[in-house]
Amino acid sequence: MLVLAASLWPSLACAADPAFDADLAAGVFTSALSFMAPRTLDPLAPGDLAIWGLHGIAALDPNFATTVKNGELTLSQSGKILLHVQPAPATDAVGWGRIAANINDAAFTASPTLKRAGQQALVQSFFDEIFNHLDSYSRYVPPTPAEAARDRLAIDASAGINLMRRPKAGNGDGVMISDIVPGGPAEAADLRVGDRLIAIDGQSIAGHKLATIRDDLTGEEGQTLTLRVRGLNGKLREVVVTLAPVPPETVFASRMGRALLVRVSAFTANTAERLSQALEAGLLARPSAVIVDLRGNRGGLVRQAVTSVALFAETGVVASTAGRAPEATHDWRIEGGDLTRGLPVILLVDGNTASAAEIMAASLADLGRGVVVGSATLGKGLVQTLTRLPDGGELFLTWSRVLAPRHWPLQTLGVIPQICTSIGEDDIATQLDALADGDFTLPKATLAARATRAPLPAAKALDIRAACPAAEGTDADLMVARYLATHPDAYAQALIP
Repeated sequence: MLVLAASLWPSLACAADPAFDADLAAGVFTSALSFMAPRTLDPLAPGDLAIWGLHGIAALDPNFATTVKNGELTLSQSGKILLHVQPAPATDAVGWGRIAANINDAAFTASPTLKRAGQQALVQSFFDEIFNHLDSYSRYVPPTPAEAARDRLAIDASAGINLMRRPKAGNGDGVMISDIVPGGPAEAADLRVGDRLIAIDGQSIAGHKLATIRDDLTGEEGQTLTLRVRGLNGKLREVVVTLAPVPPETVFASRMGRALLVRVSAFTANTAERLSQALEAGLLARPSAVIVDLRGNRGGLVRQAVTSVALFAETGVVASTAGRAPEATHDWRIEGGDLTRGLPVILLVDGNTASAAEIMAASLADLGRGVVVGSATLGKGLVQTLTRLPDGGELFLTWSRVLAPRHWPLQTLGVIPQICTSIGEDDIATQLDALADGDFTLPKATLAARATRAPLPAAKALDIRAACPAAEGTDADLMVARYLATHPDAYAQALIP
């Protein structure tokens, strides 16, 4: 039962005041509580979540307090009780959604501060308070930015080419196509690397900045552009390109001595395919090893990381996700085809290596297919699920933990390298000397990390990480990788058995 204090009625009667849509708020809160309660990592009832969320009122106007005492929920303003509410059963998401809406409505009506902030600020503060008790990755995205993000995904399309400015040739054409995204619109239209761009839709690009030209080559999916280009043979031709979403380039291959060096900057929709192509091309030169540089890689699509692992390993579990909801628990297995045919694989990581990139490094190390070199990684091992709410906003909720093949958690702990480069040159030299003498033993922190199990206390994770603190990558990583690539016995010693 809900009882309004009499002193609140004059405020309710003021027609000039902005209105609070309690029905919409109840729908948003009910949908969120119903979605969250069965999916949070730790068991939490809708009532627990709602009571946390109601503290968001005081976060916007400190004159308010929401308390639970003697089985009654009370809203007070400056010590004066405004509202008594009989709590709903703890598991009743609908009841608690309505209660949260009514209490927010009462506070909004009584507070000029909250009216100035607006209803959306109250909804945002409700979720902020809930997520303050959960984790830093769960979040509520309000309707306007959520819609803008969806629109960007829908219309972000391009021709799929990279441009560079070359010294002007005799024909005056100074902008050249330097790269074409495989499988993208430009390749489909038979544009070629080395073609010089002359005009877009009949408009000359002479004198335009590269940034302006690049903008002119983007637009809505399905839009067509007519490009006039001059080929390497000097002949002009017109090419019609149909714009389409094109993932950014994320794989960059080069040689480092006898080794193939492949930098993977993120895991987007075509990363595994591009990595496969880079490996197939690079392996033609018979490299001594493959060095995969994941430093600074903040992650991306988990499935792309799993598929990338399958390029280096034959079979096994790459990673597992574990949550309370049945659909949150999953084993990511591979039945691969090791393109490298057992070549040594060295993975470079640093403190900015995160999420899907950590999955790749952890799995190849655990499967005995790679040696990780660098520092402790970021430690982002949580997976979020998404729902859209009645107001058009979106709710991202952490619902599972990522576990490496040997069942240790990535969250907070991160990946601890087999060879650490973040504790000084002397220690690096000691490790390399031990490898050279055949006396190398895996660092205690590396083995301790593999022995942990979730949930892992933060203090224990920090203690393990302290042995190889997170740091930005340096040339020392490449130096160690080069050594391992040319000393197969040393590489074998550094593998996790």
